[in-house]
Amino acid sequence: MGEKHSPGRWSSRRGHHRPKKNRMNLDRIRESAERIARSEGLEVFDVEWKVGKQRLLRIYLDRLPGPANPQNSGVSHKDCERVSEQLSVVLDVEDLVPGPSYVLEVSSPGLDRKLIREADYTRFVGRLAKIWVNEPIENQKYFEGRLAGCLDGVVRLKVKDGEIAVPYAGIRKANLVVEL
Repeated sequence: MGEKHSPGRWSSRRGHHRPKKNRMNLDRIRESAERIARSEGLEVFDVEWKVGKQRLLRIYLDRLPGPANPQNSGVSHKDCERVSEQLSVVLDVEDLVPGPSYVLEVSSPGLDRKLIREADYTRFVGRLAKIWVNEPIENQKYFEGRLAGCLDGVVRLKVKDGEIAVPYAGIRKANLVVEL
């Protein structure tokens, strides 16, 4: 059936026994995953396709704070399992992942989650984050500090020497830092 991982993660190996005529379309996979996630009160945070020793399709789920989530609860193992089971059927029926077998992993973004959307920088204000930029700002391409928000395409980060403004469009990679 599936392989159990840490809480908030569910994987299953998917095999295909018929030839594939179409090419994989991540947009269609995302649309299918979003439809299923919405039905479970979740949203798709990210979709990754990796090919190495095995082919891996990873779907990250999130549960946003708000009126539909008054306890501000995260994504559970059961949430991942339900979405994985439903998505597996859709991926097979709609033939969305051509080629040999692959692993479908449905997971939460985790405590050190990537920051992808501008809204992420506002949602996690006050949290410690690492940001890598494409072009140096004050002769640096890496910053670590507390998120201070995002307004008009500019992310603000409180660092030890004050506050730095980072253009959202210039961010190469960013993620939260796990604090103990």
